[in-house]
Amino acid sequence: MLLSHLETLNILSTPVWVVSVHNQQILFANTAARKLAGNSLLAPLRNGQFSVHSLQCLESYLPHLKKGDQVIEIWTIHKEGRAFPLSCRLSLAQFGVQEPAIVFEGTHTSAANVPVSGSFLSEARPYRRDQSGFYERFFQTNTAPMLLIDPDNNGQIVDANLAATRFYGYSRDEMCMRHTWEINAMGQDVLPVMHEIARLPGGHKPLTFVHKLADGNLRHVQTYAGPVDVDGVRLMLCIIHDITEQKRLEQELEHAALRDPLTGLGNRRQFMQLVENARTQNPQRTHNFSLMLVDADHFKAINDQYGHNKGDDALVMLARTLETGIRESDTVFRWGGEEFLILLPLTGLEGALHVAEALRLAVNQFAQPDLPSMTVSVGVVQYETGEDFTSLFKRVDDALYRAKTSGRNQVQSG
Repeated sequence: MLLSHLETLNILSTPVWVVSVHNQQILFANTAARKLAGNSLLAPLRNGQFSVHSLQCLESYLPHLKKGDQVIEIWTIHKEGRAFPLSCRLSLAQFGVQEPAIVFEGTHTSAANVPVSGSFLSEARPYRRDQSGFYERFFQTNTAPMLLIDPDNNGQIVDANLAATRFYGYSRDEMCMRHTWEINAMGQDVLPVMHEIARLPGGHKPLTFVHKLADGNLRHVQTYAGPVDVDGVRLMLCIIHDITEQKRLEQELEHAALRDPLTGLGNRRQFMQLVENARTQNPQRTHNFSLMLVDADHFKAINDQYGHNKGDDALVMLARTLETGIRESDTVFRWGGEEFLILLPLTGLEGALHVAEALRLAVNQFAQPDLPSMTVSVGVVQYETGEDFTSLFKRVDDALYRAKTSGRNQVQSG
């Protein structure tokens, strides 16, 4: 990365953050961004009280940004003891950043200008339905749920089309007795977000919310909201798309991608994601932990003698034994083949060695008539302050190697 290219962003009066797509970390924040949000991490900005986005994974934005689509996110800024929303326009980095990066450019918002619930007093004349007007005919015949919202009147819903009444389960009159915050899972926190969106010119990628139906069910929705003028009344037109099924499938796919299909344990990818999230969202949690690498002894011989099906059954048995033997705070991952990695948060080396020895004995004592007996070798290390994960994994792998070369069925520390 060419830092000199990024430094030129300091001349801008608008806040700008450059964010890595792969690890979702802030690579650079210009002077205006640091003045506005300090040295905040990305997670609280994107996932705060007022935060709204189209897609959770930044990598998913890349095709849209490459096509030139307009993409925005609403971030939560904390300053002087108060939280407020900030609209950010996204674009691809174009100044020598080698890894994929996204530029988030904020519209410079003052926290003092953020409206609070109950402060909206509309001076414009009220909206009145014109049953014969073109807009009314277009509104009512559209098959997508549509709402007309008065942002200057506490987010009052002033009209709903037939598709919206069917989707939410209210009559048209019942819908018009409600406010946006009453159907949005964010509650009244959505009001400042709504005002932030109302200032945007429109044409951006829809944002994702969770909406509440009349029967209490929650639905994931994508909403496009833009300003409209209806007979001289300035309102917001909100078009709703139900993406609950899409979200369910995405979650299932994500769950499958992070799980080992044989044992059901988290896989290597899930471990790396968990550690990365802990580093960005709760750095203190990553300063005191231990790792344990467990390897099934002579596993090739088990496969050769009993067959691969029995070998798989033995691995599942080992996974269950490790899960049963760890503490509630610990997590087991299948690292690959017959190796399992165990993360022990807030645990020093002595405590980790105690857990490792208990697990080794539990595997030794496990007996089931149709499965071969097993032993394990275990390497244990404690994280050292400032250590990178390449060095940490090498130490735990070396500890496991010593356990195996010293006769197996034992615990070694590194």
